[in-house]
Amino acid sequence: MVSKRHTVWHRIEPRNLHHQLAHGASLVLDGVDALHDGVEHLAEAIERCMRTDVQVNLYAAWTPKEGFGLHFDDHDVVVLQLEGAKRWQIHPPTRIDPLRVDVEAPQPPVGEPVAEVVLRAGDILYLPRGWWHAVTATEGRSLHLTCGLTPTTGADLLTWLADQLRAKATVRANLPTHTPHDDQLAHLATLLKEFTAGLHDGVIEEFLAARGTMDPGRPMPSLPFVDGIPAEADLLVRLTASGPGSRWTAKAAS
Repeated sequence: MVSKRHTVWHRIEPRNLHHQLAHGASLVLDGVDALHDGVEHLAEAIERCMRTDVQVNLYAAWTPKEGFGLHFDDHDVVVLQLEGAKRWQIHPPTRIDPLRVDVEAPQPPVGEPVAEVVLRAGDILYLPRGWWHAVTATEGRSLHLTCGLTPTTGADLLTWLADQLRAKATVRANLPTHTPHDDQLAHLATLLKEFTAGLHDGVIEEFLAARGTMDPGRPMPSLPFVDGIPAEADLLVRLTASGPGSRWTAKAAS
Protein backbone atom coordinates (compact mmCIF):
# COMPACT_ATOMS: atom_id res chain seq x y z
CA MET A 1 0.00 0.00 0.00
CA VAL A 2 1.04 3.65 -0.47
CA SER A 3 0.46 5.85 2.57
CA LYS A 4 -0.43 9.57 2.61
CA ARG A 5 3.26 10.19 3.30
CA HIS A 6 4.05 8.56 -0.08
CA THR A 7 5.79 5.68 1.69
CA VAL A 8 5.35 2.21 0.18
CA TRP A 9 4.86 -0.55 2.75
CA HIS A 10 5.03 -4.22 1.85
CA ARG A 11 5.27 -6.53 4.88
CA ILE A 12 6.08 -5.96 8.55
CA GLU A 13 9.04 -7.83 10.01
CA PRO A 14 8.05 -8.29 13.70
CA ARG A 15 11.59 -8.81 14.97
CA ASN A 16 12.93 -5.70 13.24
CA LEU A 17 9.84 -3.70 14.27
CA HIS A 18 10.36 -4.45 17.97
CA HIS A 19 14.08 -3.69 17.63
CA GLN A 20 13.36 -0.28 16.11
CA LEU A 21 10.72 0.58 18.70
CA ALA A 22 13.00 -0.37 21.58
CA HIS A 23 15.76 1.86 20.21
CA GLY A 24 13.76 5.05 19.80
CA ALA A 25 11.46 4.67 16.80
CA SER A 26 7.83 5.80 17.05
CA LEU A 27 4.92 3.71 15.84
CA VAL A 28 2.41 5.65 13.72
CA LEU A 29 -0.95 4.34 12.55
CA ASP A 30 -2.50 6.72 10.01
CA GLY A 31 -6.28 6.80 9.74
CA VAL A 32 -6.89 4.82 12.92
CA ASP A 33 -10.46 6.20 12.90
CA ALA A 34 -11.14 3.67 10.12
CA LEU A 35 -9.99 0.83 12.40
CA HIS A 36 -11.53 1.62 15.81
CA ASP A 37 -15.22 2.38 16.40
CA GLY A 38 -14.63 4.66 19.37
CA VAL A 39 -12.05 6.74 17.53
CA GLU A 40 -14.35 6.92 14.51
CA HIS A 41 -17.15 8.29 16.71
CA LEU A 42 -14.72 10.91 18.03
CA ALA A 43 -13.77 11.92 14.48
CA GLU A 44 -17.42 12.13 13.44
CA ALA A 45 -18.25 14.34 16.42
CA ILE A 46 -15.44 16.75 15.55
CA GLU A 47 -16.49 16.75 11.90
CA ARG A 48 -20.06 17.70 12.76
CA CYS A 49 -18.92 20.45 15.10
CA MET A 50 -16.16 21.92 12.92
CA ARG A 51 -17.71 21.19 9.48
CA THR A 52 -14.53 19.69 8.04
CA ASP A 53 -12.98 16.30 7.35
CA VAL A 54 -11.00 14.73 10.20
CA GLN A 55 -8.35 12.02 10.12
CA VAL A 56 -7.05 10.54 13.37
CA ASN A 57 -3.52 9.17 13.63
CA LEU A 58 -2.14 7.16 16.55
CA TYR A 59 1.39 7.72 17.87
CA ALA A 60 3.10 5.32 20.25
CA ALA A 61 6.61 5.62 21.69
CA TRP A 62 8.59 3.47 24.11
CA THR A 63 11.56 5.81 24.65
CA PRO A 64 12.10 9.60 25.14
CA LYS A 65 13.67 9.95 21.69
CA GLU A 66 12.04 12.44 19.29
CA GLY A 67 10.22 10.74 16.48
CA PHE A 68 9.92 13.58 13.96
CA GLY A 69 12.12 16.43 15.14
CA LEU A 70 10.98 20.04 14.90
CA HIS A 71 8.18 20.35 12.33
CA PHE A 72 4.82 21.96 11.56
CA ASP A 73 1.50 20.66 10.24
CA ASP A 74 -0.47 22.13 7.34
CA HIS A 75 -3.72 21.52 9.24
CA ASP A 76 -5.07 22.21 12.72
CA VAL A 77 -4.66 19.37 15.19
CA VAL A 78 -6.37 18.27 18.39
CA VAL A 79 -4.12 16.02 20.47
CA LEU A 80 -5.46 13.57 23.06
CA GLN A 81 -2.91 11.99 25.39
CA LEU A 82 -4.06 8.46 26.27
CA GLU A 83 -1.14 6.95 28.20
CA GLY A 84 2.16 8.17 29.58
CA ALA A 85 3.30 11.74 29.04
CA LYS A 86 4.78 13.82 26.24
CA ARG A 87 6.57 17.15 26.27
CA TRP A 88 5.60 19.58 23.49
CA GLN A 89 8.04 22.38 22.70
CA ILE A 90 6.13 24.92 20.61
CA HIS A 91 7.43 27.68 18.32
CA PRO A 92 5.32 30.32 16.53
CA PRO A 93 4.65 29.98 12.81
CA THR A 94 7.16 31.35 10.32
CA ARG A 95 4.51 31.43 7.59
CA ILE A 96 0.89 32.23 8.39
CA ASP A 97 -1.55 29.48 7.41
CA PRO A 98 0.74 27.25 5.31
CA LEU A 99 -0.92 24.91 2.83
CA ARG A 100 -0.17 21.36 1.73
CA VAL A 101 0.25 22.72 -1.81
CA ASP A 102 1.88 26.12 -1.33
CA VAL A 103 3.98 28.60 -3.26
CA GLU A 104 6.83 28.58 -0.73
CA ALA A 105 8.04 26.54 2.22
CA PRO A 106 8.20 28.04 5.72
CA GLN A 107 11.64 28.68 7.15
CA PRO A 108 12.52 26.85 10.41
CA PRO A 109 12.15 28.97 13.55
CA VAL A 110 15.09 30.35 15.50
CA GLY A 111 15.43 30.87 19.20
CA GLU A 112 13.80 29.22 22.16
CA PRO A 113 10.23 27.82 22.12
CA VAL A 114 7.47 30.17 23.25
CA ALA A 115 5.76 27.39 25.21
CA GLU A 116 6.60 24.03 26.71
CA VAL A 117 3.67 21.81 27.63
CA VAL A 118 3.65 18.34 29.17
CA LEU A 119 0.54 16.32 28.30
CA ARG A 120 -0.47 13.48 30.59
CA ALA A 121 -3.24 10.91 30.22
CA GLY A 122 -6.53 12.73 29.72
CA ASP A 123 -5.00 16.03 28.60
CA ILE A 124 -5.97 17.71 25.31
CA LEU A 125 -3.95 20.17 23.23
CA TYR A 126 -5.15 22.28 20.29
CA LEU A 127 -2.46 23.44 17.90
CA PRO A 128 -3.27 25.62 14.86
CA ARG A 129 -1.61 24.85 11.55
CA GLY A 130 1.79 26.35 10.98
CA TRP A 131 2.92 26.23 14.61
CA TRP A 132 6.23 24.39 14.89
CA HIS A 133 6.61 21.70 17.53
CA ALA A 134 8.99 19.03 18.76
CA VAL A 135 7.55 16.17 20.82
CA THR A 136 9.21 13.67 23.16
CA ALA A 137 7.91 11.09 25.62
CA THR A 138 8.89 11.89 29.20
CA GLU A 139 7.64 9.07 31.44
CA GLY A 140 8.15 5.68 29.82
CA ARG A 141 5.69 4.55 27.19
CA SER A 142 3.46 7.10 25.53
CA LEU A 143 0.32 6.81 23.45
CA HIS A 144 -1.65 9.68 21.93
CA LEU A 145 -4.12 10.45 19.16
CA THR A 146 -3.77 13.37 16.78
CA CYS A 147 -6.98 14.54 15.11
CA GLY A 148 -6.08 16.39 11.92
CA LEU A 149 -8.69 18.92 10.75
CA THR A 150 -8.64 19.60 7.01
CA PRO A 151 -8.59 23.40 6.54
CA THR A 152 -11.24 25.10 4.43
CA THR A 153 -9.58 28.10 2.81
CA GLY A 154 -10.33 30.99 0.51
CA ALA A 155 -8.50 29.07 -2.21
CA ASP A 156 -11.03 26.24 -1.83
CA LEU A 157 -13.91 28.71 -2.11
CA LEU A 158 -12.49 30.38 -5.22
CA THR A 159 -11.79 27.03 -6.88
CA TRP A 160 -15.39 25.97 -6.28
CA LEU A 161 -16.71 29.34 -7.45
CA ALA A 162 -14.67 29.15 -10.66
CA ASP A 163 -16.40 25.84 -11.44
CA GLN A 164 -19.81 27.33 -10.72
CA LEU A 165 -19.12 30.27 -13.03
CA ARG A 166 -18.63 27.95 -15.98
CA ALA A 167 -22.37 28.45 -16.44
CA LYS A 168 -21.59 32.02 -17.54
CA ALA A 169 -20.86 32.55 -21.24
CA THR A 170 -18.28 35.22 -20.43
CA VAL A 171 -16.29 32.80 -18.26
CA ARG A 172 -16.45 30.07 -20.90
CA ALA A 173 -15.35 32.41 -23.68
CA ASN A 174 -11.81 32.41 -25.05
CA LEU A 175 -9.48 34.97 -23.52
CA PRO A 176 -8.77 37.84 -25.96
CA THR A 177 -5.08 37.00 -26.27
CA HIS A 178 -4.70 38.50 -29.78
CA THR A 179 -6.68 41.71 -29.34
CA PRO A 180 -5.65 45.26 -28.40
CA HIS A 181 -4.91 45.96 -24.75
CA ASP A 182 -8.09 47.99 -24.30
CA ASP A 183 -10.19 45.00 -25.41
CA GLN A 184 -8.39 42.80 -22.89
CA LEU A 185 -9.09 45.30 -20.12
CA ALA A 186 -12.77 45.34 -21.06
CA HIS A 187 -12.90 41.54 -20.93
CA LEU A 188 -11.21 41.51 -17.51
CA ALA A 189 -13.76 44.01 -16.25
CA THR A 190 -16.54 41.66 -17.34
CA LEU A 191 -14.88 38.71 -15.59
CA LEU A 192 -14.41 40.79 -12.45
CA LYS A 193 -18.10 41.64 -12.49
CA GLU A 194 -19.00 37.93 -12.69
CA PHE A 195 -16.68 37.00 -9.82
CA THR A 196 -17.85 39.91 -7.70
CA ALA A 197 -21.47 38.87 -8.19
CA GLY A 198 -20.52 35.29 -7.32
CA LEU A 199 -18.97 36.41 -4.02
CA HIS A 200 -22.31 37.43 -2.57
CA ASP A 201 -23.14 37.56 1.15
CA GLY A 202 -24.28 33.93 1.42
CA VAL A 203 -21.63 32.31 -0.77
CA ILE A 204 -19.75 30.65 2.11
CA GLU A 205 -22.84 28.80 3.35
CA GLU A 206 -23.71 27.94 -0.25
CA PHE A 207 -20.20 26.53 -0.74
CA LEU A 208 -20.33 24.49 2.47
CA ALA A 209 -23.75 23.08 1.59
CA ALA A 210 -22.59 22.13 -1.91
CA ARG A 211 -19.46 20.49 -0.56
CA GLY A 212 -21.52 18.51 1.94
CA THR A 213 -23.69 17.05 -0.82
CA MET A 214 -20.59 15.88 -2.72
CA ASP A 215 -18.74 14.44 0.28
CA PRO A 216 -18.95 10.62 0.12
CA GLY A 217 -18.85 10.45 3.91
CA ARG A 218 -17.55 7.50 5.88
CA PRO A 219 -18.16 3.94 4.65
CA MET A 220 -21.10 2.32 6.44
CA PRO A 221 -22.33 -1.29 6.36
CA SER A 222 -25.42 -1.99 4.26
CA LEU A 223 -28.78 -2.55 5.93
CA PRO A 224 -29.91 -6.20 5.93
CA PHE A 225 -32.31 -7.05 3.11
CA VAL A 226 -34.15 -10.26 2.22
CA ASP A 227 -36.03 -10.34 -1.09
CA GLY A 228 -39.78 -10.73 -0.76
CA ILE A 229 -40.01 -9.91 2.97
CA PRO A 230 -41.31 -6.41 3.77
CA ALA A 231 -39.64 -4.29 6.41
CA GLU A 232 -41.16 -4.24 9.87
CA ALA A 233 -43.81 -1.52 10.17
CA ASP A 234 -42.28 -0.09 13.36
CA LEU A 235 -38.69 -0.16 12.09
CA LEU A 236 -37.01 3.26 12.26
CA VAL A 237 -34.06 4.03 10.00
CA ARG A 238 -31.88 7.09 10.55
CA LEU A 239 -30.38 8.50 7.35
CA THR A 240 -27.45 10.86 7.73
CA ALA A 241 -25.69 13.10 5.26
CA SER A 242 -21.98 13.70 5.64
CA GLY A 243 -22.42 17.36 6.55
CA PRO A 244 -23.27 18.46 10.09
CA GLY A 245 -26.90 19.03 10.92
CA SER A 246 -28.08 17.11 7.84
CA ARG A 247 -29.78 14.16 9.50
CA TRP A 248 -33.30 12.89 9.62
CA THR A 249 -35.20 9.81 10.73
CA ALA A 250 -37.57 7.99 8.43
CA LYS A 251 -40.08 5.23 9.14
CA ALA A 252 -39.63 2.19 6.95
CA ALA A 253 -42.32 1.51 4.37
CA SER A 254 -44.47 -1.51 5.06
